[in-house]
Amino acid sequence: MVNTAIPQHYTASPSSHIGTPHLTINKEATVDLDSSNAFEGPEKLLEVWFSASATDLPGKAGPLGLKAVPADTWKEMLDLVNCKVLSIIESEHVDAYLLSESSMFVFPNKVVLKTCGTTTLLWGLPRLLEIAALDAGFPHVIAQPLRGVAAAATPYRIFYSRKNFLFPDQQRGPHRSWRDEVRFLDEKFQGGSAYMIGKMNGEHWYLYTTGPDTRLTPPASPDREVMLSETETKFISHPTRLLSQQATDEEEDETLEILMTDLDEMNARQFYLEDASAVAEGRFFQKARDARKHAVQALNPILEERCESLGGSTVLNSAANTHPHSEIDVFEQTSSDHSGFSSDEDDLTFPEELTTEGHTLGTVVSETCGLADVYPTSKYPDARIDAYLFTPCGFSANGVIPAPGGAPNGSKKGSDATHYFTVHVTPEPQCSYASFETNVPARQCGRETVEVVEHVVGIFKPGRFSVTIFEAKPIGEDGLGKGVQKSKRMDAIKGYKRVDRIVHDLDGYDLVFRYYEREDWKGGVPRLGEKAGY
Repeated sequence: MVNTAIPQHYTASPSSHIGTPHLTINKEATVDLDSSNAFEGPEKLLEVWFSASATDLPGKAGPLGLKAVPADTWKEMLDLVNCKVLSIIESEHVDAYLLSESSMFVFPNKVVLKTCGTTTLLWGLPRLLEIAALDAGFPHVIAQPLRGVAAAATPYRIFYSRKNFLFPDQQRGPHRSWRDEVRFLDEKFQGGSAYMIGKMNGEHWYLYTTGPDTRLTPPASPDREVMLSETETKFISHPTRLLSQQATDEEEDETLEILMTDLDEMNARQFYLEDASAVAEGRFFQKARDARKHAVQALNPILEERCESLGGSTVLNSAANTHPHSEIDVFEQTSSDHSGFSSDEDDLTFPEELTTEGHTLGTVVSETCGLADVYPTSKYPDARIDAYLFTPCGFSANGVIPAPGGAPNGSKKGSDATHYFTVHVTPEPQCSYASFETNVPARQCGRETVEVVEHVVGIFKPGRFSVTIFEAKPIGEDGLGKGVQKSKRMDAIKGYKRVDRIVHDLDGYDLVFRYYEREDWKGGVPRLGEKAGY
């Protein structure tokens, strides 16, 4: 592990002041990464809350909570999930782990883990609960030696979700079907609820959630197994109220997720190493030309004419008599020490890191594709983007977005906290997919949600996509929240037609699911991969 300083000229991280997110790169994990066999873009997403507040942590948890857990401990847990840590952005309120298969975000009070491909995300859950108990000090239950777990922290609430898989037969462990995933979660938690949102014969989305103050399922005794009633998956394809409403302590929690398929093939080439390297090469030599031009202008053109010196007249160029007013290229007249400014671009050495996979080309892609402009540094000067481009293609990025101006009085709540976004791209045409997720509140970014969605969709140009918005309700609010009521602009995304809109009244949250297809889409019905609910 090496710590890499944040360069001041780096567009995505223009500051090295105290409090600016800090990047750590795991060089060992970035050796020989190859996405040739990556096929399942849709991610599994697990969000485990151990407290409703990041500043009021229960039990023996210190003020840092889960952020106090060493990175090596999280890496050991991620081994169970079958993914590696590529790099880490550390900030005051959240640590962002860029993984070989997607991302993990660690807050003082919760963990968000998102993995794609054939990763076994749920296999890491028991270890995650154990870490929260033993390493972070959250309240926990007694040891479960038969399960190989020393302790298990009691979560505040759980969210697990994913889009329908394209290739479910390739999945491992409990991820071979939604029913298996629900059964696995029921073995851990009491009172869970499972839903399928969308059309059974079209694009759909699965969700498993528990209410506040989740209870762990008691372990089996040595001589008998605990008989569990399987949670039934509710098939929801129209607006409905899912759970009886109760007041919760979560405030200002908001998550936007955009899941895109059937990406425009030509546009998706920007996420291939070969194409990104060509773009980087053009930018590199253009910067060299611009630097040379700027230096010439700063020195002023030297006319080939006689100049008066202290000792008399001096001829600057022997050709002055022939071309008395021609300009001298000062860089062709200097010594080899300044050959980097030569007008001959062949003299310039193209950096190797711009021809190989890694963070450098990832940065180039994040800037050229427009991702760095979703939350621009002009508004978020301490924002930090950590991006990686894979071989031969594929792209991942995490963004850490501190609140503009910083959090007053050390506050970590709501719009004063540091937020995140994460992006993952599988550009191959036979399984093209891109995802964008963020918890930056719409009211903080100064743009409506529809503007963020249009910006992201404009980057990837999908044939079809879904948008899911989770938004916490103010305590005591009845019915659908104001966010749902004022979101009608989302029904008109430029260049796309909305096919589905489903609104759910969850326990303390509003959930809105929308599905869109491009207006000129002729790609046929969605490729489901797995049967709904099985």
